[in-house]
Amino acid sequence: MAQKHFLLAITASLVLCFPTSASAASSSNSRSSLAFQNLFPNFSFSPPKPTSGAIILEDQLLTAIETNGQDKRLDNSDEISSLVLQLEASKSIPRPAIAPQVYGRWRLLQTTNADTASPIQRKAVDTTKFEIFQDIVLAEDDPEKLMVRQIVKFSETNELCVDALASTSAYPLAELTDRQGTGKILGLNILGVSTVGEEAAEDPARPDSRVRFVFDEGKFDFAGFSVPYPVPFRNPLFRDAVKGWIDITYLSDRIRISRGNKGTTFILKKED
Repeated sequence: MAQKHFLLAITASLVLCFPTSASAASSSNSRSSLAFQNLFPNFSFSPPKPTSGAIILEDQLLTAIETNGQDKRLDNSDEISSLVLQLEASKSIPRPAIAPQVYGRWRLLQTTNADTASPIQRKAVDTTKFEIFQDIVLAEDDPEKLMVRQIVKFSETNELCVDALASTSAYPLAELTDRQGTGKILGLNILGVSTVGEEAAEDPARPDSRVRFVFDEGKFDFAGFSVPYPVPFRNPLFRDAVKGWIDITYLSDRIRISRGNKGTTFILKKED
């Protein structure tokens, strides 16, 4: 059981990002809008983008992360935290959870850990050891299914890949109801403590900013040899524990800032 709790903690903390509760009509309209844009790729349908001031702040943030050093990417740097707050108060791409710019591969640069993060969770998002990526994509076998794929690169040929089913107003998933449990085990912070109930309510001033998720399956890939990830994600006893969400508080073509259900702030950069 302890081993399963450890693996669950690693899995839950890998997420760097996501809401549901939108109507079917909203979902259809969102997808229709994206499809309409794809019909006319040479015309500009882009939403308002970050201002020049926000771009300068992005440059300063990237420089601060680099200057801080790779071995301190789990530190709560005052400078980085200040730049994050300034960017979150800046103008960025609206409705980020369903914006076209959110899709694709993102690389985790920095995490700012809250007291609710467990020691296991902090290690699981430790970019000082391995590169961590997140793919926000549609499932290959179902264009109506949104996936958030977490990838930890141990080397060029070895990696851990964990898939989560995701839900936004554009791709709602009925299963993703609100999480009920905080994650404490016998009152102890082993998996990290999630906000629930009223404390977990979405910010009405930031519509379509949340992405809900539930981990579904995973595997280790060692140079083409696959080993299933040994956590029973689909077991009803664990299903609530592997649910979560992230609120995207800033989005541009190259930077995404998200705050997770366990209080952690994630800073990611879009891969080319």
